[in-house]
Amino acid sequence: MRYFLRLSDPALARGEHPELSFRAVSADGFSEELQHALRDNTLFQRWRAMQPDPDAVADELGATDPNAKVDGSQSHLAIDLVATTSLPARLVTQRLRWLAGSHWTMRDVTG
Repeated sequence: MRYFLRLSDPALARGEHPELSFRAVSADGFSEELQHALRDNTLFQRWRAMQPDPDAVADELGATDPNAKVDGSQSHLAIDLVATTSLPARLVTQRLRWLAGSHWTMRDVTG
């Protein structure tokens, strides 16, 4: 699946918890961080450790796609990201919520 995403105001694209949030300031940085979040479960493990009962969190929420690819580009003041991954939309949106909070939009999804 290909997910077409936009960070309309990259400076605001930060999640609720700084330890989970994007740190990037460029299209390349945002794409690299999202790609890592889809390929590796480090972000999930940090989030899981923050939960009241980490052992109760379902392991499938930490699924990864080692072949995920994210391309980023600057479009005026916004950042456009295209994520290609086998992960379902619910996991892609979960990772984006941790990374960017509510400061992103999914513009399209293609198979």
